[in-house]
Amino acid sequence: MNENASAVETVEEEKVKLSSKLWLCSADCLCAALNGLLTGGGMTYFFTKFLGLGEGLASTVWIIFAIWNAFNDPLFGYISDRTKSKLGRRVPYIRYGSFFYSLFFILTWVKWPLGASQAALFIQMLATLFLFDTLYTAIATSLYVMPYTMAISNKARGNIFILKIFFTLVSMGVPLVLFPLIKPDPGESPVKFQLIMTIIGVVTFLVIFFSTFFYKEKVTTEVDENPENIFRSVIDCFKNRSFIIFEVLSFTVIFIQTILMQGVIYYFDEFGMPMAVAYGILGVGAVFGVVLWSVKVKTWGVKTCTLLMCVIFAVGAAAMAVFGKNSIVAGIGFFTAGMGFAGGMFLIPLMNGDVIDYDETVTGQRREGMYAGVNSLITKPAISFANSAFLMIAKAFGYDTTLAAGLQSETAKQGILVAWMALPAALLVICAVAMKFYPLSGAKWDETKRMLEEKHKA
Repeated sequence: MNENASAVETVEEEKVKLSSKLWLCSADCLCAALNGLLTGGGMTYFFTKFLGLGEGLASTVWIIFAIWNAFNDPLFGYISDRTKSKLGRRVPYIRYGSFFYSLFFILTWVKWPLGASQAALFIQMLATLFLFDTLYTAIATSLYVMPYTMAISNKARGNIFILKIFFTLVSMGVPLVLFPLIKPDPGESPVKFQLIMTIIGVVTFLVIFFSTFFYKEKVTTEVDENPENIFRSVIDCFKNRSFIIFEVLSFTVIFIQTILMQGVIYYFDEFGMPMAVAYGILGVGAVFGVVLWSVKVKTWGVKTCTLLMCVIFAVGAAAMAVFGKNSIVAGIGFFTAGMGFAGGMFLIPLMNGDVIDYDETVTGQRREGMYAGVNSLITKPAISFANSAFLMIAKAFGYDTTLAAGLQSETAKQGILVAWMALPAALLVICAVAMKFYPLSGAKWDETKRMLEEKHKA
């Protein structure tokens, strides 16, 4: 089962400075935290429960947004791969987009002077989401691919991703913990909430901006003077079988991240498990997962570890969907979720790096931006579907948005669990099956990676 043993000696020689890793992970953490606060249930809650936008119109916003992302993300990936700058291909977007990214985040939580009608709220939510996400695409995509341009070996990249996991837990923890604590209830003054969101936005801008002075691209190729058009580039990505399998995993990870942050807001409103206990168990599971996957990936390999992670997470999610009212089952569910998220944050990026490396062996070009853009084409709809699916399933079980916390019917409470965990369980089973067909493993792939690393050392 050792996929990587033949390349260990070479891989250990590649290093990335600690300062570069820390600044990159800090910028990525805060960028993701803002996105999590907005798209992970916060925006939906703010516009539906606080401002009064109907659930149907809110769901429509997310569906329209998903269509927009079909064009937005691949286009940016295509452009960024062909960017020529003294700062590199990615840094200009991170550095100069950070101000507007934070600005649009802050403006999300301020009622625009459009009136209080359903149409006005619909327009504000749609416009805010479009403006915010355009900047998120430019910055997050560039940050996302930076580890693949800073190193080639899975050892060096893995060290970045291990550190990134802990920063990611912070970026996930901010929406999960902070939003339920500070969210304005209907009829309350939103000033305190808006002030906190403004401070978070300003701090995020400063960290992302200054981070760009501490890392740079190492792995790159010359820009093709006669590049194929964007449609051909997208088609070529889907000709890569390993990329298609990766996308099944990537879609699932983003879907689960989103629906967890969406559902947990409602979970703590209706169920008795204390927030500190639940997140404590989740954190223990995540730490256990980090240790398990980072150690076993060296002997079992990315393919086997990822398959095992999907199975464990699926069992926990399915149990939570059916029996989540029981505190013991809920504890197991939070623990396996922690293990799953650790795997998603460590193993899936390693898969992505291998997919990009394989593409270079075929095309001779580094197309991280194109692959990241097409990845977003797939995963951004996962955000929209998660938000819409949760609302629709919960409503089908009789969830009443007009009731105060703790007053939902038993059927509605079960609906929260089903809306929260049933679809993730099903998707994880599909992922486990897909991993059986993942081709980038074994001694032949190890040798290809070693040759690619030598090429970029030259």
